[in-house]
Amino acid sequence: MTTNTNNKTTTHIWIKDIIEGASVKDYYLVKLKQLGTTRNGKPFISLSLSDRTGELDAKVWDKAKELGALFKEGDIISITGHASSYRGQIQITITNLKRSDKEIDPGLFMEATSSNTKKMINDLGIIIRDVKNPHLKTLAESFLSDHDFMLLFERTPAAKNFHHSYLGGLLEHSLSVCRLAILVSGHYPQLDKDILITAAFLHDIGKVRELEIKTNINYTDEGRLLGHLVIGVQMLDDKIAKIKDFPPDLALRLKHIILSHHGQYEFGSPKKPKFLEAIAINLIDDLDAKINGLDRFMAQDRHEGSWTGFNRMFEQFFLKGEILLIE
Repeated sequence: MTTNTNNKTTTHIWIKDIIEGASVKDYYLVKLKQLGTTRNGKPFISLSLSDRTGELDAKVWDKAKELGALFKEGDIISITGHASSYRGQIQITITNLKRSDKEIDPGLFMEATSSNTKKMINDLGIIIRDVKNPHLKTLAESFLSDHDFMLLFERTPAAKNFHHSYLGGLLEHSLSVCRLAILVSGHYPQLDKDILITAAFLHDIGKVRELEIKTNINYTDEGRLLGHLVIGVQMLDDKIAKIKDFPPDLALRLKHIILSHHGQYEFGSPKKPKFLEAIAINLIDDLDAKINGLDRFMAQDRHEGSWTGFNRMFEQFFLKGEILLIE
């Protein structure tokens, strides 16, 4: 990709294209910044640098205090450095850097869904139109027709890091959960299909207020203090209050699904799923998140051979290629 900064056209060096031995001089987003000290007591900086193609570890060994004072997490910095291999991963040793005050295309740093967002919204509307329960259909359509909400819903990521963590990720994830809900309800006729579809659409709506996007994905103050489960219930209550004679038991079921869809207390759910549709949404949501997150992890992995590097979240390696048998 070519960018124009200060009227000079340059070619961006993508993270995914940086190889061992390469000299690197370009702009990157600082996703993580940590100060450390060597065994000899010398300060250094550990960084995670990113653009829309991925992330790389980087280190500042010299002038760490001086250079570290120039920037913070979330800044875009111009670096000069050299790429080497450390424990099988590419790492950049930075020799000089400065914080960028130039206007740079944010598309360099924010990954976006590969799917057409307008088509996804249209597909979501088709699914909602198939809901038979008039109260649930009215509720879902009240969100679809809310212009301000849908602008955010179309753009917001589904997470900060692991799954669907890119522009349009929340819409993509929610549509995927809706489609899975339809498949699951067809296999298990004892499940209420209308509740499943409505809950699948609405389970993560609080993320439009939990997350904010600039050149990076960050939590809002409201997101840190309340979280998207509580925010989602508040948003649900606001819409239901405007619908005449909305059944209280139906409202309670939807609120429980939102609050319990992470499944376990340690995963952030204030309640565990306590009826079939709530259990189903928890499992469907978890499936979609893990398939997306691990697929991206494998695709971005830089290790040679059939196995990925160690995944800290799952505490294991993953097979990404062919199984090699000893003859």
